[in-house]
Amino acid sequence: MEFAGLCARILLFAVASIVVSAQGSDGDISFSIPEEKKVGSVIGNLAKALGINTKQLSSRKARLDVDGGSKRYCDIDPNTGNLIVAERIDREQLCGPKTVCTLMYEIILENPLELHRAAIDISDINDNSPTFTVDIIKLEITESTEKGTRFFVNEAHDADIGVNAVQSYRLQDNEHFSFLFHSNPGQEKYGELVLQKKLDRENQQELQLLLTAVDGGSPPRSGSVAIHVTVLDANDNAPVFSQPVYKVSMPEDAPIGTVVVTVTATDDDEGANGEVTYEFGHLSNDLLELFSLDPRTGNVLLSGALDFEKEASYEFRIQAKDGPGLASFAKIIIEVVDVNDNAPTIHLKSLSNPVPEDTPPGTEVGIINVQDKDSEKNRQIRCSIQGHVPFTLTPSIKNYFSLSTSGPLDREHTSEYNITITAVDEGSPPLSSSKTFHLSVSDVNDNPPVFDEQSYSAYVAENNKAGTSICSVTARDPDWRQNGTVLYSLLPSEVNGVPVSSFLSINADTGVIHAVRSFDYEQFRSLKVQVVSRDNGSPPLSSNATVSVFITDENDNSPQILYPAPEGKSLMTEMVPKAALSGSLVSKVIAVDADSGQNAWLSYRIVKSTDPGLFSMGVHSGEIRVQRDISESDSMKQNLVISVRDNGQPPLSATCSVYLLISDNLAEVPELKDMTYEEKSSKLTSYLIIALVSVSTFFLTFIILILAVRFCRRRKPRLLFDGAVAIPSAYLPPNYAEVEGAGTLRSSYNYDAYLTTGSHTSDFKFIRSYNDSTLPAGGTLRKSPDDSNIITFSDAGEALEVR
Repeated sequence: MEFAGLCARILLFAVASIVVSAQGSDGDISFSIPEEKKVGSVIGNLAKALGINTKQLSSRKARLDVDGGSKRYCDIDPNTGNLIVAERIDREQLCGPKTVCTLMYEIILENPLELHRAAIDISDINDNSPTFTVDIIKLEITESTEKGTRFFVNEAHDADIGVNAVQSYRLQDNEHFSFLFHSNPGQEKYGELVLQKKLDRENQQELQLLLTAVDGGSPPRSGSVAIHVTVLDANDNAPVFSQPVYKVSMPEDAPIGTVVVTVTATDDDEGANGEVTYEFGHLSNDLLELFSLDPRTGNVLLSGALDFEKEASYEFRIQAKDGPGLASFAKIIIEVVDVNDNAPTIHLKSLSNPVPEDTPPGTEVGIINVQDKDSEKNRQIRCSIQGHVPFTLTPSIKNYFSLSTSGPLDREHTSEYNITITAVDEGSPPLSSSKTFHLSVSDVNDNPPVFDEQSYSAYVAENNKAGTSICSVTARDPDWRQNGTVLYSLLPSEVNGVPVSSFLSINADTGVIHAVRSFDYEQFRSLKVQVVSRDNGSPPLSSNATVSVFITDENDNSPQILYPAPEGKSLMTEMVPKAALSGSLVSKVIAVDADSGQNAWLSYRIVKSTDPGLFSMGVHSGEIRVQRDISESDSMKQNLVISVRDNGQPPLSATCSVYLLISDNLAEVPELKDMTYEEKSSKLTSYLIIALVSVSTFFLTFIILILAVRFCRRRKPRLLFDGAVAIPSAYLPPNYAEVEGAGTLRSSYNYDAYLTTGSHTSDFKFIRSYNDSTLPAGGTLRKSPDDSNIITFSDAGEALEVR
């Protein structure tokens, strides 16, 4: 017998161990696990049960889905694919007296979306001892009670089920009673004391018995209760209920205090033996909080709030007992009727956030799960998206919806969306709920930088400092972060064969253009460059703009006197006839200015003269004329200091000396060479004597030369008189330009040249007469490329040759 008992215990222990089943016929997955397993214990391999590997299980974001108010007793280990225990599992707390205790889960896999049902059967272990409702069972038995009479005894309650529940009872040895336990399948379990020997109140008024309940666990557990028997006079009728089972229905929103059911039991005895009272059989603490019983009337009252979603039905027993202690039982079954008292709940299961703005329409970006704890039509749900957003909800599996794009996205137009989803059930009245999800749109480099202007104009004065800021260009890119960060650069090009980078540079971050070096208006007056704006996207996008830089003139060039030649290079003396009348032209100062505009407008004036008032100067022409008739008293040698000034701010000027000799014949000239020293002190007389001797020595040579000159003079017409104009080629600077017709060489004059003392040391050559404009408007007076003493006009007019 001991060996058979040991085998039975081993068999029970094996049945309680973990059993993992294969997939069900409908694709469901079932597992089995004993209660009270340690947290972290493995229930089974979910990946193997689903037919996928662990890596796929993780990449597809496998997860267990439970109702919002339910506890999560299990979880998935993403590293091994095992289904493990996440919280303590107490089968008695979960399922109470139910023989089958199952945890239902929904397993969700993404990409593609799959839904599997998983059932985990919780098997019982022997972790509870049998307990009796009371510590002492008091029985009052009349002495007339016949042998074989049975007395009901409340069974011991064991929270475990099956073999772990109460299997047997042991009654303390005595001569009057035996114990009989009824446990037929499908019927109520109860125990009875069987009177084996009639009681004799006069012999023994009370009996103390000990009843022990033993379960079938391994090792077995037990619980005891004391039975106190009081021997009374005869009470031979027990209360009888009007019906053995009372079944009622009650809406879950019934108010507290409502009478659930009224039970009635009658006893044919009279007096105290017929007085019936009512009390609950064994009830859990939860039921005691929901229901109360009036012991006199048999009214079962609602003392707590019902909740169909928590428990759909309740079942318990009520005992009717008469005064002496005879009792009977009736079963109460309460069905809870569902009402629409739960609004739908919206759960965001997955969301791709942010969403790239180039996501094509129809792309799934999220998974929504909507649940309603009510039943039947009260849990039928309709979902919709509020407002005008480029997203749509599509029903998927069961109560899952796919959130997809329904149109193109543009982050530059809308960078964020608040998506409000509303769920409405089919109850009466319907209940609804809403939930708002925040979704961001991530940037894609789809916009090139755009300049504020397609072309820019900038002006910079010449002689600027290197590094001077010229202008700033701005390009804007509506993209975000690096896609919208604009960098500037200059497109490689050349200006007069020189790279543009030698003239300009640009700040890559700010777009400010700087001058690399100082500009000279007289060298070039404008340049054009292409600026490239490029973002930092991948691949980068760019655009171009044209920047035209105009160099403005500054008055940085002093007037340059072309004629007469500067002192020290050659001695130029003009012959003025004694018969010259007032207004006669005697000479002309020729000067140019390399600047332009008003900076090149020249004005002439006499700042010093030997005989003030004898000569006048044309302010703008540079012509020297006789202001009055020449008289005999006027000095033969005249020295004029001429100032040429431009119109710049501030003005620049240059001076020159013009030497005039009032004479009709060179023979009258004592010595021309020393005229430049007439203002010197005591040595002037000696120089004049030497000059007269020299003139006398070479008198004959001068006569021949004068005759040759006069012969040349007869070959062309004279205007007022013959003047001597010498323009040495060495004094002609290249590239002088007339600016807007404001130059100094505007009239046509004929000049004849007379040799003076010291002419053999000069590079002066005779000039051919000409009738056209000396220097036409817009022309450039420059030296010929072959370095010969030739002056030409670059644009128009005859060539002025100086040999």
